Amino acid sequence: MITVILVVHLLIAAAMVGVVLLQRSEGGALGMGGGGGGGGFLTGRGTANLLTRTTAILAACFFATSIALSLLSGRGGAPTSVFGSPTTTAPATGGVLDSLKQGDNQRLPSVPQSK
Repeated sequence: MITVILVVHLLIAAAMVGVVLLQRSEGGALGMGGGGGGGGFLTGRGTANLLTRTTAILAACFFATSIALSLLSGRGGAPTSVFGSPTTTAPATGGVLDSLKQGDNQRLPSVPQSK
């Protein structure tokens, strides 16, 4: 389920980038040649309205899929840590730190002494 929503989310994001790039910064219409000349379906003002509405719809879908993904990701169960599970511990015996805690100097590595 999360994978499907994530794919839809990415497609919406790519479509929104494309629609925003088609718009002119002045709000005139398509930056790639359309918008001039006589009346038709995609006149200058009609194209601007179409792209603005498309951007708004895509933005609403983007927010909806973002919220859905965040809600679904929280349903994973118990919270997990980036650093590992709290049940994973070091072995209880045999380490250098354990030797230091017990005061057992026989198991410590030898350190060269300065003269």
